[in-house]
Amino acid sequence: MYSVSDDSKTMTNTSRQTVLETLNLQKTYRTGFWLNKKIESLKNCTLIVHEGETFGLLGPNGAGKTTLLKTLLGIVRPTSGRALILGQPIGDRSVRQRIGYLPENAYYYDYLTGWEFLQLIGGIFKIPSSVQKKRIPELLDLVGLDRKTAQKKQLRQYSKGMMQRIGIAQALINDPELVFLDEPMSGLDPIGRYQVREIIQSLKQQGKTIFFNSHILSDVEQICDRIALLARGELLCVGSLDQILGRADVYQVIVQGGREDQLQQWILGLHWRDNFWHGQLQGEPDAFLAALSSMDARLISLNLARASLEEFFIDQLRQRGMTSSQ
Repeated sequence: MYSVSDDSKTMTNTSRQTVLETLNLQKTYRTGFWLNKKIESLKNCTLIVHEGETFGLLGPNGAGKTTLLKTLLGIVRPTSGRALILGQPIGDRSVRQRIGYLPENAYYYDYLTGWEFLQLIGGIFKIPSSVQKKRIPELLDLVGLDRKTAQKKQLRQYSKGMMQRIGIAQALINDPELVFLDEPMSGLDPIGRYQVREIIQSLKQQGKTIFFNSHILSDVEQICDRIALLARGELLCVGSLDQILGRADVYQVIVQGGREDQLQQWILGLHWRDNFWHGQLQGEPDAFLAALSSMDARLISLNLARASLEEFFIDQLRQRGMTSSQ
């Protein structure tokens, strides 16, 4: 792995409360007519998630993200390795009351209204009606669904964005400590993705631990405390963005005026946009600033920046020869 924090190497207690941990978790499927072909969907996955953090499991489609999540939830049995959720082995029935889950492609009883659906889920968790009457309106407000619409409109009439919101609401009906979200932003337009990000951030403010899968790296980069990158069942790295991407070490520069041929000696990837020159500084900042006057140019901004998560991920895949279709 590229980077793994020390506390993710063993299944031991840490100073921070651990809510989820895995050690060498592996899942192998057998396919073919005689079931003689093996496909490793997960390969020795080891990670830790701490209380109150937003943890993003990232990777391209087919990377094994959903397999890992379903294994953690006890829906799929691991081939080898072990995992704990809230201090108990995966599949422990007592833990299920304390977690919430949004599937990627959930099937809901679409003849029900959103309100009726939440009542149904509340009944499954044996939540008293008096508590549901207070809890359901609070959840609808949290996920941005109109209460009257939820009471009157059947789920079959909901848009993709509305279905994601009602799905998040049902995952929270039992006020869980740990919330699993499988591709919560998949299929949403930019506004819908922004709204889901806002919901996740509000859950974090409530102190909940969020573990979610996504292949939309730009969205995840904005809200996660720590991430894991998964490709072909293998964890490439685990850690915070600072641990994985490093500190900013490249200067992004914007300049007004000056000649292109002179600026190219100092600025890599020089391009013209919105009446200014943009690019990455090559060379010492002090020397560049001293040379600006001789180029008849004026500095607009000079800021440290680092590679995006998407750029890093693609680079990791290329280094391992994983950029071809799977």
